[in-house]
Amino acid sequence: MAKFRYRMQSILDIKEKIESQEKIAYSQANAELQVEQDKLTKLMIRRAGYERDLKAATVGDLDFNEIKRLKAAIETMKVLVREQMMNVHIAEKRVEEARARLDAVMKERKTHENLKEKAFEEFKAEMNAEENKVTDELVSYTYGKNEDGEE
Repeated sequence: MAKFRYRMQSILDIKEKIESQEKIAYSQANAELQVEQDKLTKLMIRRAGYERDLKAATVGDLDFNEIKRLKAAIETMKVLVREQMMNVHIAEKRVEEARARLDAVMKERKTHENLKEKAFEEFKAEMNAEENKVTDELVSYTYGKNEDGEE
């Protein structure tokens, strides 16, 4: 019996390799996003700490130098938080782009897999037709031989 061989198997293999590379790129982009979000969270916690310290410094004995230092620290933290929000936004865009590329590659691979399945179904149909043809020839030969022997 003939063996099925998909003529575009090498293309399918390449599509699978590209898909695995895009999955890696997507996971790296996600990891970078997580790092940027963690940095933002730490900055926000630090800013909240400075604000809490400022509120505590304005109660009781007033140390104007400390109050001035804390206000400057809060303003600096506001700038850093804003910059980090931009970094998070950039990382989110990278994740979206990586996801879009991964989706496109997955669709291409799936298309080639569907083509392979279709080719296999056609191969099975051809093999089935060939089997039926051989069976018909055998039956015809056997029937013809029996009629020759009866006469």
